[in-house]
Amino acid sequence: METVLENTLPIGKPKWLKVKLPIGQKYTELRGLVDKYSLNTICTSGSCPNMGECWGEGTATFMILGNICTRSCGFCGVKTGRPETVDWDEPEKVARSIKIMNIKHAVITSVDRDDLKDGGSIIWIETVKAIRRMNPNTTLETLIPDFQGIERNIDRIVEANPEVVSHNVETVRRLTREVRIQAKYDRSLEVLRYLKEKGINRTKSGIMLGLGEKAEEVFQTMRDLRDANVDIVTIGQYLQPSKKHLPVKEFITPDQFAIYEKYGLELGFRHVESGPLVRSSYKAQKHIL
Repeated sequence: METVLENTLPIGKPKWLKVKLPIGQKYTELRGLVDKYSLNTICTSGSCPNMGECWGEGTATFMILGNICTRSCGFCGVKTGRPETVDWDEPEKVARSIKIMNIKHAVITSVDRDDLKDGGSIIWIETVKAIRRMNPNTTLETLIPDFQGIERNIDRIVEANPEVVSHNVETVRRLTREVRIQAKYDRSLEVLRYLKEKGINRTKSGIMLGLGEKAEEVFQTMRDLRDANVDIVTIGQYLQPSKKHLPVKEFITPDQFAIYEKYGLELGFRHVESGPLVRSSYKAQKHIL
């Protein structure tokens, strides 16, 4: 088994979590377009630490199906409650935003919509179709919910056939009930396995660290993902969105993240992004290669 470094650091953001202000001509141009046309990206609304780097490489993330989730995960800053009515013009709006921003690689994600019979999957496929119609040279990653494991809803994503389909397990098995509440660890693995079996070329998942997991549990989660034929894994540091959310139990050192990256590559993942500031869509444009 890999060497495990002890993480006995006091709680308080360490120096490696400091982020440089985004700069560069491409970032400045995109920032201007987002402000001018009131475009909605997760990059800006979520204050992503990698926004400058991703925008500089022509990648951006968009969230569909509103900003109110039917689930109440302990780690997530998205509002929970009764979602708004589905906006059937949203696919065109997202596609137009991507065109205005001249995005080379777009990541699409959404809230969970357990209130809808189709789980929001129809809007999902219509969004992919609209993006492809308006932006034929843009590649796509869809970061999907579990759709409660209902195959006919997952099949719509398979039909759309994005270059990458991702679904995050978020944490280790032991902490899933506390961290994700309405989600199930094994159901997420089955969704990922099903996607691959149905012919999706690249599947991907992500894990947050610092919630109280043990190193061996992280290794086991990585093994579980490989057993589900997942191609790409992202591993990053959990940061508490507000005092109402789960607290950070520890800050994982860059050296420990490097150990997880090495282990993941030895397991056979095609890409492993592992570091304190890594998020689901970090270096997403490289994951189609």
